[in-house]
Amino acid sequence: MDSNVSSSNPGPAPLVSTKIVIAGGFGAGKTTLVGSVSEIPPVTTEAVMTEASREHDDTSATPDKVTTTVAMDFGRLTLEQELVMYMFGTPGQARFWFMWDDIVRGAVGAVIVVDSRRLADCFDAIDYFEKNQTIPYIVALNRFDGELGYTVEEIREALEIAPDIPIVDFDARDRRSSGQVLRRLLEYTLSRPKTPQLV
Repeated sequence: MDSNVSSSNPGPAPLVSTKIVIAGGFGAGKTTLVGSVSEIPPVTTEAVMTEASREHDDTSATPDKVTTTVAMDFGRLTLEQELVMYMFGTPGQARFWFMWDDIVRGAVGAVIVVDSRRLADCFDAIDYFEKNQTIPYIVALNRFDGELGYTVEEIREALEIAPDIPIVDFDARDRRSSGQVLRRLLEYTLSRPKTPQLV
């Protein structure tokens, strides 16, 4: 047999990598989502919250929160052994929003993590991606204490989210649940008429 003739077995499919953003308000569960689903030890920029920061960051709904993201979180997840998703988590506080443009550059989609007890905290993240219409997003409702408090449609109406944008509920602490959120983002991104090029 001619050694130059390739085998009928094409071999493993080449890996495709893509970048996604995990955004949302302060204390919504962004770092927890990245940490629960990442197949590598996540890179975080968590800093201990000082008394000065507590004057600016409302921790009434999350009294046990003692750290906060000051730059970004980073993790990696391989889906179907062919697609590698690199996750970049944004800081939630307004004083760190100047970093967002750099963090989202090149992303094919975003997950906006929402704490249904504090819907107003995610308004700015939603506004950001509504204005930046090149990056599709979905909304992920983090079930704190296992509950949402409102129906998905009530939350859609409160956030003024278009009917075609997926809203899912999940538990950011659970790897399987967080993985399903990322799969839903990928499905939504690929279903759009103008899908960004995976790089």
